[in-house]
Amino acid sequence: MLFDSWQGLGRVLLVGALAYVALVAILRISGKRTLAKMNAFDLVVTVALGSTLATILLSKDVALAEGVLAFALLAALQFVVAWSSGRSRAVEQLAKAEPRVLLADGRFRDDALASERVTRDEVRAAVRGAGFGDLTRLAAVVLETDGSLSVIAATRAGDRAALPRHDG
Repeated sequence: MLFDSWQGLGRVLLVGALAYVALVAILRISGKRTLAKMNAFDLVVTVALGSTLATILLSKDVALAEGVLAFALLAALQFVVAWSSGRSRAVEQLAKAEPRVLLADGRFRDDALASERVTRDEVRAAVRGAGFGDLTRLAAVVLETDGSLSVIAATRAGDRAALPRHDG
């Protein structure tokens, strides 16, 4: 169906604008961390906020007040998990993944690649994307907690204190 009613379009315009304003206000109050992509939990909150906005806009069964409450609940839960993670190692381990070295000193770590389900070709693509063509010139390629790959040149690795520990 291409068109249902002018009332439906008017609802989307009005509720959409109000939901958008409410979401922006909640994000401003809750802080930058709410939309950070520091780990998988943060990504889930971001996707859930977007899904909630879409539901508010397109479902006549969800009132604006219910949607705004859902926004506030997601932001509050994200705050609680982030706050708790900073104060409890157990909560941090539940909510966050650890970074993992996939390539060390130019050599692939096949155990890490297998357990993280990352292929050598995906690592090579990240290496090329970082402007390198020679794996032996790399100190490490790290799978970060947000799923991105960091490429660290051997000449810039320094004392390697920022790298996750790895075996071998």
